[in-house]
Amino acid sequence: MTVTRQDVQAAAQRIKGRVRRTPLWRASADDSLWLKLEQLQHCGVFKTRGAFNRQLAGVEAGEITDAGIVVASGGNAGLAQAFAARELGLRATVFVPESAPQVKVDRIAAYGAEVRRVGSEFAEAYRASVDFAEQSGAVLAHAYDQVEVAAGAGTLAEEILEDEPSIDTIVVAVGGGGLFAGVAASALGRARVVAVEPELCPTLHRAMEAGGPVDVSVSGVAADSLGARRLGDLAFAAVEAESPVPVMVTDDEIVAARSALWDEFRVPSEHGAAAAYAALHSGRYVPQPGERVAVVVCGANTDTATLASRPAR
Repeated sequence: MTVTRQDVQAAAQRIKGRVRRTPLWRASADDSLWLKLEQLQHCGVFKTRGAFNRQLAGVEAGEITDAGIVVASGGNAGLAQAFAARELGLRATVFVPESAPQVKVDRIAAYGAEVRRVGSEFAEAYRASVDFAEQSGAVLAHAYDQVEVAAGAGTLAEEILEDEPSIDTIVVAVGGGGLFAGVAASALGRARVVAVEPELCPTLHRAMEAGGPVDVSVSGVAADSLGARRLGDLAFAAVEAESPVPVMVTDDEIVAARSALWDEFRVPSEHGAAAAYAALHSGRYVPQPGERVAVVVCGANTDTATLASRPAR
């Protein structure tokens, strides 16, 4: 399986009017740093793009019945699929691990989806969602490793490069790799992609070392959103098409970047969404002189009381 720019462009047309075109904000006076404020998306997360694309494509194909859709999620994909299903009048069932943050679980239920807690991590919830799909007739919406889902996510890169065609580099966080796969497809031949992941969720690095996706152990502050046990096939196909700049960051660096986004820019983010900025804030990725970098702040489903590290100036 691969995602192409044509898939991304088709997704952009399909979801037009359903999702927000989020701002690309200049964060530095010299135009070297830009923030794609995707935390302002419906549901506070980029995954809403892929959710609408998956469900609308399923409706167009006559694939989705009264059983609706089912998805397994650490929280954000469930939010997005539940929201899209409500907007489209479809039934949604969401499987989440016991570790899913309650703030996300409550919001999924508020959108009208049925929430089922299964297992201690995403992989167990995913197996339960597959069983449910087979038994109920619900259509499976994968959290990240599905062409429609990844292509929908990639539409944010189309927006970045339309708004600022001179962007050289797009920095994204990687968990299962759906966002990376979509962004890489959109940016291929037009911009470099820096793929950032937590040291405690190293799916991309281990896949690149092994020559294919392999299971890894996952933990840490960003595990609820970047805690896939295995890189998706679509993401690895993107690696083979054009290798990204791979970067790993520590939990401490993610926490510091999250605080910096709030303290310096008043941009709220969850830990997984701050991972991309952590690559620059920590110095793990150092842009070349004159390089114009867009960092995707991809979600803000978090407890805002924990954002500030020091009083606002």
